[in-house]
Amino acid sequence: MSSRLSGKPPLLDRSSQNSDPPSRQLSFLDLSYPDVASNLALDEALLLVAEEQRAGPSLRVWESQTYAVVLGASSRMHDDVDVSRCLADRVTIARRSSGGGTVVIGPGALNFAVVLACDAAPGLLAVDVAQRFVLERVASAIRETGLSATVQGSGDLTLGGRKFSGSAQRRLREFFMVHASILYDFPIDRIAGWTRLPVRQPSYRGHRDHADFLTNVDLPRGRLIDALKTAWLADVNPHSAMVPEDLVERLVQEKFGDPRWVERL
Repeated sequence: MSSRLSGKPPLLDRSSQNSDPPSRQLSFLDLSYPDVASNLALDEALLLVAEEQRAGPSLRVWESQTYAVVLGASSRMHDDVDVSRCLADRVTIARRSSGGGTVVIGPGALNFAVVLACDAAPGLLAVDVAQRFVLERVASAIRETGLSATVQGSGDLTLGGRKFSGSAQRRLREFFMVHASILYDFPIDRIAGWTRLPVRQPSYRGHRDHADFLTNVDLPRGRLIDALKTAWLADVNPHSAMVPEDLVERLVQEKFGDPRWVERL
């Protein structure tokens, strides 16, 4: 089945939409929990149920109701974060299970997570290929709105050389997840107060500070969600993803809500 977006690679090789077994059909979920730990846990849970329970690929969108600094799995908290300032401003510090750098999320930053099988398209066993595969589809859909979105660095979406989205990846044996945050109405001036400049920077950044390097994409939230649906759901009739509530709760208790996980590095 060919894609409706010109030049966009097909997600799956199908002879007909109705011939897909349920475990291969992309599901969709628009769900935001009130706390950051539960939101990170749900991203992880969708990957785990795809891998272990054959729940299949999924697209989820969510937005944090409060500001939070989210560390990558291997990020060093005191290198990346002004902890005292975050505590004073009541900004949550959290840690996700994927790689990548430290980001700030909150109202005005739309998060999405795409869970795919490693055989959904050629080459997805390679981390860099999988990352670009996901981001190119999103960038293509945003370009359909008239904006010149491009993929730069190891996982950024940019406009005119300024970053509006960063991404990270988590891989299991048969499935992987790429999740990202898209700045669309975010107070970028606040980021410098909560996070330090990263030690590792993509060359295109040119040592610019947060205010000069980051930007909001000029699309309202609804248009962004429509673009994500265009990127991933245009050729399918998606069903609603089941929410593994028990697993989410367990992941919060044992990992994402545990200070030992957040502060481990």
